[in-house]
Amino acid sequence: MSGPGDGAMDRREMLRLMLCSGLALGGAAAVGLTGCPGDAAGASGGLREAMYYEKLAGNVVRCGLCPRTCTVRDGGRGYCGVRENRGGTYYSLVHGWASTVNLDPVEKKPLFHFLPGSRAFSIGTVGCNMECKDCQNWEISQVLPEQIDRRIDLPPATAVEKAGEYGAEIVAFTYNEPSVFYEFMRDTSELAQAADLRAVMISNGYLNRRPMLDLAPHLDAIKIDLKGFTDDFYRDYCAGTIEPVKESIRRVSALGKWLEIVYLVVPTVNDGLDGIRDMAGWLVRAVGPDVPLHFTRFHPAYKLTRLPPTPVETLEACRRAALDQGLHYVYVGNVPGHPGENTFCAGCGAAVIRRRGYQILERRINADGTCALCGRAIPGVWS
Repeated sequence: MSGPGDGAMDRREMLRLMLCSGLALGGAAAVGLTGCPGDAAGASGGLREAMYYEKLAGNVVRCGLCPRTCTVRDGGRGYCGVRENRGGTYYSLVHGWASTVNLDPVEKKPLFHFLPGSRAFSIGTVGCNMECKDCQNWEISQVLPEQIDRRIDLPPATAVEKAGEYGAEIVAFTYNEPSVFYEFMRDTSELAQAADLRAVMISNGYLNRRPMLDLAPHLDAIKIDLKGFTDDFYRDYCAGTIEPVKESIRRVSALGKWLEIVYLVVPTVNDGLDGIRDMAGWLVRAVGPDVPLHFTRFHPAYKLTRLPPTPVETLEACRRAALDQGLHYVYVGNVPGHPGENTFCAGCGAAVIRRRGYQILERRINADGTCALCGRAIPGVWS
């Protein structure tokens, strides 16, 4: 293979060809298949010329959206499986439609310091630019558009209209990696802000500098997953590399966008406390002590079904280690009712937001974002 894009393209194309020839591939058949090579299905729906690509000789293109910079031959696709070269023009195949739409509490993203109690009109398509072995949404992130048997027609203007109809304050791009449906996200977020809605991206952070800089003005908050804290982990468990993710975290913070970090704690895989301390210490140095960090409980999924759920004691140890490194707002996630779901003032130590799961039980933060007991500012977007 001549480059990362070519190898990825062949892998994705092989998956599609095998599915169309009737071969079973794990859970892929469960989501159905509506379009195979040569079929008319999907020939025009969802198409939009991609942004951030370079035309090369022989109808070859090089994508510049994410760090993979896939080189894609005519008729092929990038690693994400949702961007296709047609005669030397690169297209997104997932513009204006969704595989999943839901009205979620913003706490589900999770965003704990961003308009708590608000509702997020949440949109996902298919595809991803990583392949995490512990993926919780692999049924949509690790499939191709033609494997989805139910598409929700959702042009950007319709998405914003529906968000308003359902009383959402936020439009969230989530479920699968939003950067692979970049054009859909960008068009929708621009319209959302014009309609006085907030726009948030729930991402793995695997996005190049220019696309991130161009997108940021149209977003109000970004949640980034730190999958682990070594390059070896990213290579072995995510088919990626860590440095672009760290750079995205620094970049989002420098741009002044509200940022929260999630770390899915997988037993025996990325739960070593030395690594947790290294990661927390790096966050303090890179973006400051006030960035919220969520340690989320793993449940068996995708290629790690033989591992048990994360022990609660492990999550608690991770939280203590991160607090000891100087982070002020560290949470335990996916354990409803745990005290680590609450927001504590870094000044007086009082619980200023008490939660159970996605429900807010009590709020003691003033409208200006200060603690109602001691007056210390609680970083976030509160109104």
